[in-house]
Amino acid sequence: MPRSPRRRCGPVHLASLALDPASPEPLYRQLYFAIREMILSGRLRPGARLPATRTLARDLGLSRNTVLAAFAQLHAEGYVAGRVGAGSFVSRVLPEEALQARRLSPPAPEKGSAPGPSARGRMLAALGRTSPGARPFAPGLPELAAFPFEDFARRLQRQWRAPPASFLIGADPMGWKPLREALAAHLGAARAVRCSADQVLVVSGAQQALDLAARVLLDPGDRVWIEDPGYAGLEGALLAAGAELVPVPVDEEGLSVVEGRRRAPSARMACVAPSHQFPLGVTMSLRRRLELLEWARTADAFVLEDDYDSEYRYTGRPLAALQGLDADGRVIYVGTMSKIMFPGLRLGYMVVPEHLVDAFVAVRRASDTHPPMLAQPALAEFIADGSLAQHIRRMRALYAERRARFLALVRELLEGWLEPRPSEAGMHLVGFLPEGIDDRAVSAQAARLGIEAPALSTFYRHEPARSGLVLGYAGVGESEMRSGLEKLARAIRAVAGAARRAA
Repeated sequence: MPRSPRRRCGPVHLASLALDPASPEPLYRQLYFAIREMILSGRLRPGARLPATRTLARDLGLSRNTVLAAFAQLHAEGYVAGRVGAGSFVSRVLPEEALQARRLSPPAPEKGSAPGPSARGRMLAALGRTSPGARPFAPGLPELAAFPFEDFARRLQRQWRAPPASFLIGADPMGWKPLREALAAHLGAARAVRCSADQVLVVSGAQQALDLAARVLLDPGDRVWIEDPGYAGLEGALLAAGAELVPVPVDEEGLSVVEGRRRAPSARMACVAPSHQFPLGVTMSLRRRLELLEWARTADAFVLEDDYDSEYRYTGRPLAALQGLDADGRVIYVGTMSKIMFPGLRLGYMVVPEHLVDAFVAVRRASDTHPPMLAQPALAEFIADGSLAQHIRRMRALYAERRARFLALVRELLEGWLEPRPSEAGMHLVGFLPEGIDDRAVSAQAARLGIEAPALSTFYRHEPARSGLVLGYAGVGESEMRSGLEKLARAIRAVAGAARRAA
């Protein structure tokens, strides 16, 4: 079979090279040294194509003879291969002189001699959190193939075919006004959120919203209730603001307000996911929601509501957002399009009490000026004409089917090895393991088999009563679901067998 021709990349860009006509060093030597340094430092990779001599002479304002002389020197010393006029490329094997020159370069600073990260930077770097991959059963991964990409692409093309200046400038730190209006209307109808467009801020996702809220509302040393177990992504934003984290246990009704009052009655903020708590999947009861709001009022505190997975509830009536019950302006509501649409969109939103809007806008402006404009007009149209609501209804039906199929396969393939925790909402389930089986060991073994199955214990601040796995089913088709659960069964049995042998 004939080999396909190698695809050539375009020439590298060298027009920014700075040469000094007033220097006693001839210009061809300056150009030679500049290109050689780029090769030795790795900025020009082996095999990189250099510009044509005529083009480079024009870009740098030099005579072609000057460029030819520099290239000839590079060719002669082995830094560049090819023939002048037919194309010149960085040599794939550098000459011995180049290797010697590299060795004679100034040595790298010894470890500890150059400044390192701050104490806060070291603390945040030590968190070591990684994003879930696209393997089964990554929690929170939607069914990407079911999103109407062709329709959304047409909206993008229509909006950007002849964009107005407002698109190109995009200077509103709160986000594009029509998108904020569409979000306010959608949230009011779907989640009973009480807000106007002037309270909505468009952000890059829930993570940025959490960071922004922490910087606006917290001072160093402020105590913050966090759910235990809970979403690990909270920690970075809160710790960066200097907050003291107060883990509060989660029971069948959600975060325990009684226990929170006992541990830190005068905390500044409580961070909760009342619609579908991560990772346990419980929904906060109405009684507990009212209890939490009463604590916030008496303690003069704030509640950050992460409305995680609120769109996907499969039995019973969905409870309204906590924000809709708030009469005192203490709830900051956070949502994202990552689970509804696709994570790469990187668009989310937050609803801020009216008296805090100016502070949030000022802090937002100080960090990144305004959110990217590219997808905002198309998303505004997608929401306003009802397409988003229609897509959510389709996904709710699909995920309900996958949830039922997932549970049936767990009973068939993992009976006695994995006990699913009941959950009426969301895109994932927790499966408890038999006593004595290390969930971290199972998670690691599953990863070696190509399965994403985070250990439940990694989401706790202490040792949990039961070990388990957090398993997303929404983005996994039926055939992949079966093969994935078969691999997971092998992983659990392997860890169980090793534990028995060690005993």
